[in-house]
Amino acid sequence: MNPAQSPEAFLASIAQAGNDMAKNWLQLATGAPSQPQPLDYLARLSRDPERVGALQAGYLEKQAKLWNALAAGKAPDADARPEAGDRRFAAKEWRDNPYYSYLRQSYLLAGEFLGQLVDSAELEGQAKERLRFTVQQWVDAMSPENFAATNPEVLRDVQATRGESLARGLANLLADAGKGRISQTDEGAFELGRNLAVTPGQVVHENALMQLIQYAPATAQVAKRPLVMVPPCINKYYILDLQPENSFVRYAVGRGHTVFMVSWRNVGPEQGARTWDDYLEMGVLEALRCAREITGADRVNALGFCVGGTLLGTALAVLAARGEDLVESVTYLTTMLDFSEPGQIGLFVDQASVAQRDATLGRGGILPGAELAAVFSSLRANDLIWPYVVNNYLKGGRPAAFDLLHWNADSTNLPGPMVCTYLRDTYLENKLRVPGATISLGVPVDLGRVDRPSFIVATREDHIVPWRSAYRSLGLLGGDKTFVLGASGHVAGVINPAAKNRRSYWAGAPYPQDPEAWLQRAAERPGSWWPQWAGWLGQYGGGTRKARKKPGNARYPAIEPAPGRYVKQKAN
Repeated sequence: MNPAQSPEAFLASIAQAGNDMAKNWLQLATGAPSQPQPLDYLARLSRDPERVGALQAGYLEKQAKLWNALAAGKAPDADARPEAGDRRFAAKEWRDNPYYSYLRQSYLLAGEFLGQLVDSAELEGQAKERLRFTVQQWVDAMSPENFAATNPEVLRDVQATRGESLARGLANLLADAGKGRISQTDEGAFELGRNLAVTPGQVVHENALMQLIQYAPATAQVAKRPLVMVPPCINKYYILDLQPENSFVRYAVGRGHTVFMVSWRNVGPEQGARTWDDYLEMGVLEALRCAREITGADRVNALGFCVGGTLLGTALAVLAARGEDLVESVTYLTTMLDFSEPGQIGLFVDQASVAQRDATLGRGGILPGAELAAVFSSLRANDLIWPYVVNNYLKGGRPAAFDLLHWNADSTNLPGPMVCTYLRDTYLENKLRVPGATISLGVPVDLGRVDRPSFIVATREDHIVPWRSAYRSLGLLGGDKTFVLGASGHVAGVINPAAKNRRSYWAGAPYPQDPEAWLQRAAERPGSWWPQWAGWLGQYGGGTRKARKKPGNARYPAIEPAPGRYVKQKAN
C-alpha cells in the first residue's frame, strides 16, 4: 500500500488483491465456476442492480474522502467504527496516526460494502447464510491488524527488539506447524489431575466408550438420588470440572449431591465402527443404570450438556418407549433437540457434505478432533484465530495460561458411523422433533413421551446452540419445564460460578411459543443461574441419607482415581 499512488490506482490495487484472495472462498461458498472477478460475481448475484450501483458509488465516494483527507495531512474520518465487542484496533495508533486511522477505516468500509453486497444477493436460506459466513471469514482474515507491515504494534516491537520479536514469532510458527494447530494458551501451565479436573473421585466403571466417575461426597448428608452428568462427546468432560473456583461438579457436590460423570473415550481406529446407538446404550443408559445400582436409589437425576443433552434426550425417549422408569428429573445445558435453526454449524452441513461423510466414514473410520476444532474456531475467528496469529507469530509472544482455552485445544476424535447418523438425523433432516421419525435402539423416538421435570438452560450469545433453538425444546418435551437464559456464550454462559456473582440471567414463566415474546416478559436477574438450578434440583433428591465414603460397590469397585485414563488420551 503506497500513499503516493493516486486514489484510483490505490483503490484498484485493493480491489485486485481482494479479488485474488476472495476467489477460492467464494467458489467454496457458492459452488460457482471460477470467477475472474469475485466482487463482480457478488454484484451479479443481486436482485437489484440499481441498488448495487448506488452501493458501489457510495463506497467509492467514502474511500475517496478518506484518501483526500490523508493526502491533505488531515485525520481521515468516514464514521467507520468497529462493532461493539470488536477488540481489534486497540492500539492508540489506529486512532491517532492519520495513516493507520486511514487503514482501519478503509478496511471497515470495505467490510461493510461486502456485507451490503451479500445482503443484495438473490439467494435464499442456507445458501445466502453460507455466502455471508464465507465472505465474513475473508473480511476477518484481511484485517490490516493481521499483517506485520500494517500493524503498528508489530512494527514497534520489531524496532524495540531489533527484529528479535519476528525471530521468536517464526519459532512459534514452526512449533505450531509441528502440532498442526495454533496455540491459544500456555499448554504447559495445566495438567489434568494437578490443577484441572481435581475434584476428588474414583472411576467405578468403564467400557469401550466411556469411564464413569463417582465423585467423593463433600457433605455429611447427601440426596438419595444421584446426579449423572453427560458431557458432550465432541469435547473432554472437564469443562464441567476445571479449577476448584469454577467447577460445576464441585458446586453440585457441595450442594449435597452424589455426582457421577461420563468421561467419553477419545476414540481410536479400534472404536471407529461405533454408532449413535452405541453411545446411547454403552454411554448414557449404562451410566444411568450403574449410578442407580451403586447408590441403591429408585431413580437418578440426569444432566446433559450440548451434544450430551441431545444424547440424553434421545436416551430418555428410548426409556419411555420401553416403559423403563429410571430418571426423576433432567437438566439440559445449551442443548438442541429441534435443529430448525442450528446456527452457523448448520452452514457446514448439507446433503452433499453428509453424503461425502457417509461414503468415507459411514461404515467405519475416525473424524479427527483437529478437524472439529478448526470448525469451531472458525465460528469465532476474531476471538480464536487471528488474535493468536498476531500475538504468537507477528509479535513473537506466548499465549497466557487460560483453563477454558486449554480445554478448547484438547480435541477429541469421533467414530464415523456415529457422526454420520448424528449429522443426518439432526442438522440435515431434523428428525428428532418429529415423533417416531427416528429409530434408536430398535424403538421409535418421541420426545413428547419424556415426561420428566426438566430445567433448560440456554445462553444469549451462543453461536453453537442458538438460544431460540434451545427454547424450542419446551414445545417438544413433556412434563413440567423451567427455562433460563444466561448471559454470554456457549461455554462462558454455562461455566459462570455463583461465588463470583458475575453476569446475569433471565427467567420467568409462562412460556409462549415465540421465544422473543418470552424474553420481553422475562425478568433479568443479576449473577449466576446456578443457585436457581440448585434449588430446583433439590426438589427431586428423594430425601437425604448419610454420605458413603467408599465409592462404587461390590459389582462396581473403584478402578482408578479421577480424572481417569480416558480423558488424558490425546487426539491424533
